[in-house]
Amino acid sequence: MRHIGLSLLFFACVAISSLASAADSPGTVLITGSSRGIGFAFATKYAETGWSVIATARDPDKSDQLKALAKAHKNVRLEKLDVTDLKSVDALAAKLKGTPIDLLLNNAGIDPTPDKQIFGNIDYALFDEIMRTNVLGPIKVTEAFTPHVAASKQKKMITISSGDGSLSGVEKRPGKGAIFYRASKSALNMALVNVAKDVADKGITVVMLTPGVVATDMAAAAGPLPQAITPEKSVGLLMPLIEKYTMENTGKFYRNTGDAVSW
Repeated sequence: MRHIGLSLLFFACVAISSLASAADSPGTVLITGSSRGIGFAFATKYAETGWSVIATARDPDKSDQLKALAKAHKNVRLEKLDVTDLKSVDALAAKLKGTPIDLLLNNAGIDPTPDKQIFGNIDYALFDEIMRTNVLGPIKVTEAFTPHVAASKQKKMITISSGDGSLSGVEKRPGKGAIFYRASKSALNMALVNVAKDVADKGITVVMLTPGVVATDMAAAAGPLPQAITPEKSVGLLMPLIEKYTMENTGKFYRNTGDAVSW
């Protein structure tokens, strides 16, 4: 009887400890495109600050750094998610049914071969790939996980866009090309302005952010970027902004400085 009593006491302590840990967590964040660049930096920083992190990637088993992150932090779980595959998105949403997600962070995006998006040298085969990843993907993820976000305390949907999605911003840029990429980010912003209206009655805050010029593999494809900041610095600027956003900010587009972007 004594052994049974001690066993029950042990399991009760474990349960209490688990509940306390969950209560101490700032929230749960789901991040798309977590295997590299800004997505990985977000996953790392949120894990280090005690958030419950659902880090997604097309194939997390092939990402050594994601696996290392999950091994180092018990509050990180890895999930497979291809934002271009509607069934993949629905499958993960079903798997996480009943899990409140305080922050849905749409980060996954691509900008392949910018030099093949220059007028006069356009590879039209890139159009569907870019639009499906950068526009359709975030819309589908946002729609599929709306119930999860609505069930949370913080109710935030943040999408990483780009200054290239701003019509006024592109006018001031010296570089040419990236036609499809720039069009995709502008389309993404327009789509999410509409989404913000659709989920306003649920108290969900929808915001688009430009992370600045960030030294990622994707950005490097555009050529030398001496002004680029590291993914870690970018995320360090964005996280305090995300924390402050409320319904007053919904449907708006911001820089990593906190300034609103005219687009």
